[in-house]
Parts: sequence; C-alpha cells; structure tokens
Amino acid sequence: MGAVQAQAIMSLDGYVAKQDNTIGRLFDWLQNGEVALPTPAGDFKVHLSPPSAEYWRQWISSLGVLVCGRTLFDVAKGWNGRHSLDVPVVVVTHHVPSDWVEAHPDAPFSFVTNGVQAAIARAQEIAGDRVVSVTGGTIAKQCLELGLLDEVAVNLVPVVMGEGNRPFFGQLSSNDIILGNPTICVQGDRVTHLVFPVQP
Repeated sequence: MGAVQAQAIMSLDGYVAKQDNTIGRLFDWLQNGEVALPTPAGDFKVHLSPPSAEYWRQWISSLGVLVCGRTLFDVAKGWNGRHSLDVPVVVVTHHVPSDWVEAHPDAPFSFVTNGVQAAIARAQEIAGDRVVSVTGGTIAKQCLELGLLDEVAVNLVPVVMGEGNRPFFGQLSSNDIILGNPTICVQGDRVTHLVFPVQP
C-alpha cells in the first residue's frame, strides 16, 4: 500500500492561502523556470527550474489519488470533472453535490460522507501501491491528528504572508506532533521541496 502524504505549497510563515482563498505569490515558482512541462491532463504547462522539474516528475509518477475537502472542491469548481494531475479524486463532504455528479457522469471522483478515515480507506483502495496525496489544510489536519499520515510534503516558498491568512494545519487539538528529519530536500528556484516522515 502506498504512502499517505499531506501535500502543500506553503509560505515561510505556514500559510497556504489568504482569507479569500487567493494564493498571492505562492505559486510563482511554477512559472519561473526554463523546463516546460505539461500537466498530466494537458490543460496548461508549468515552467520549472531543473531541480523542481525533476522533483515534479518523480512526484507525479508516484501519485495514485488525491483527497480533498469540499471547500477546495468548490473553489476549484470540481476541476470541471478532470483534475490537472489526471488522477482520481476523493472528496470529503457532508453532502454529495448531485447536480455536479449528474453533469460529470464519467468523472473519476468519489464523494465520501462518513468522515476522513473512510475517505482515506477509499483512496487507498483506488491508489493501490501508489501515493495518496491529501491536499487542503482542514483535511490534512484531521488526517495528522488521526494518525493517518505517513509523510508531510511541503513546497516551501520564501514569502511571508502575514497574520490573518489560512495556515496549512491550523491549530491542533492534540499535543505537538513530531516529524522526522526530511527524507527529501530539493532546492529549486524560489521554492524548497521537503518531505518529512511522520513519527509513529
């Protein structure tokens, strides 16, 4: 079974978005390099520095499924039925968006209404031995507190967004959760790619 990995593009002070869900300068590194790579779905190209391009290729090749919450799904308008990374998506939600499902009958999206643990179990069934990537801070926080994460992957951007924005994990209800030393540390242009194992 593949690893369950929380994935974030994050500012130096720990934020993944502003309060209005805009991202400021966090994604600049996706378009500041000389290596042009199409997204797996082919809907746009990223332009990465060579170290980021190699990290991106390896991550994409390992990816099996994405898990997100309903807020991210709604902000992204359900990616019009096909995520840019061209993998199945499991959405944690209280209510299935039936109109969306009817409009996208062939979309590889699963809507799980009975909690995060059930969503991760469904994602692992789909992913097999490939990586389950958890995106969106609220869902990642729940997975971390429930002991469902194997790794935390951070694309750390040297931007300070300041108070009042959206933190990745937010306030934890448990004691400090210890991560191991990074197993991956790749320095790109305006980004550092880090992968930390979650300590048992």
